[in-house]
Amino acid sequence: MANGNDFKGGSPWGSPPGGGNGSRRGGPRPPNIDEVIEKIQKLINNFIPGGKSGGSKPIIFGFILLIVIWAFSGLYRVLPDEQGVVLRFGKFVSTTQPGLNYHIPYPIETVLTPKVTKVNRIDVGFRAASDSGRSSGIGDVPEESLMLTGDENIVNIDFSVFWVIKDAGNFLFRIQSPVETVKAASETAMREVIAKSQLQPILTKGRSTIEIEVQEIIQSILDEYESGIQITQVQTQKADPPDQVIDAFRDVQAARADMERSKNEAEAYANDVIPRARGDAAKILQEAEAYKKQVVAAAEGEASRFVAIYNEYAKAKRVTQERMYLETMEKVLADIDKVIIDRKAGGVVPYLPLPELSKKGSSN
Repeated sequence: MANGNDFKGGSPWGSPPGGGNGSRRGGPRPPNIDEVIEKIQKLINNFIPGGKSGGSKPIIFGFILLIVIWAFSGLYRVLPDEQGVVLRFGKFVSTTQPGLNYHIPYPIETVLTPKVTKVNRIDVGFRAASDSGRSSGIGDVPEESLMLTGDENIVNIDFSVFWVIKDAGNFLFRIQSPVETVKAASETAMREVIAKSQLQPILTKGRSTIEIEVQEIIQSILDEYESGIQITQVQTQKADPPDQVIDAFRDVQAARADMERSKNEAEAYANDVIPRARGDAAKILQEAEAYKKQVVAAAEGEASRFVAIYNEYAKAKRVTQERMYLETMEKVLADIDKVIIDRKAGGVVPYLPLPELSKKGSSN
C-alpha cells in the first residue's frame, strides 16, 4: 500500500508537475485523472455490447475480470528442490510436490515452498571456527563430547549429523525448533550407543557400526515426533580418550601393539615348527609300522618253517636229524678256517679252500 508521503509534491503517476529536483519549465503536462477514467470507460463500453450508455454493466464486467484474475492468481509452481505447503487461513492443509499446482488464492490460502534437498549439518561435541566466533581452528565442547563407555571409561567423541527435509509440512508445523531437536536426539542416541560399547572398538574398528546404529536411533526418535526430517549420515570426526589421560592411553596402546606383534611372531614360529614335528612323528610311526610288519612276517615265516620241519621230523626222525645236523654244521663252518683231520690217513689232510680263493681272486 502506498504511503501518503509518496505522492507529496507530485502526481500519483510518478512524474512531478515541474518542481522537485530542479523543476523543468515547459515540460510535458501531467495527464488529467478525469480524462484517463473517461478513456477507460469508453474502452469498456466499446468492448461490451450495449455498454455505451454507461450504467452498471462496466462495473459488473470489471468485477468479473477481477474475479478471473484473482482465481488465476492461485496457480503456483514448485521447483524440483522444493515442496509446497498449503495453508488455509494459517492452518496447514496439505503438501504438494514439484510442478504446477493450484490453491485457493489469497487471502484464503497461502503457499510456502521450503527447500527440501538442501543437506543440513549439525556438529555435536565441537564447534567450527565460524560457529564458535574464533578466527581459526575447532573449539571442543566437553559437556557434549565426554561420554561414558560400557567398560566405565571416558571417551571424547565429536561427530556430525547430516539431514534433509523429508516432509515440509511436518517440518514446519510439528516441531518448534527442528535444529535443536535434531541436536538433542543425536546426542541422546550417541550416549546410548557409547554406553553399550567397549572403549577399544570405539577408538579403532567399531566406528562404522556405531555410526549406523546411532543413525537408526536418531531416525526413530524423529519419526516418533513426526518431524518430517530424514537423517542421511552420521560421521564421527574424532574419538579419543580425554586429554588428561591421552599419554597414558598411548602407552597402553603401544604395549598392546607389542603384545600383538609378539603373539604374531609366536604363531608364525608355531606354524613353522608344528607341521615339521607332525611330519617327523608320522615318519617315525610309518617306520615303526614297517618294522612291526617285517618282524611279524619273519616270525611267521620261522614258525611256518619250524612247523614244516616238525612235520618232516615226525615222518622220518633219523633222516631229519642228519639233515638238520648237516645244515647247522654248514652254517657254522662256512665262516671259519677249517682243518681236516682223518684218522685213517693218520693225521692232517691238506685242504685247499677253492671257494674262498675264487672269492678273493674276484675281489682283487
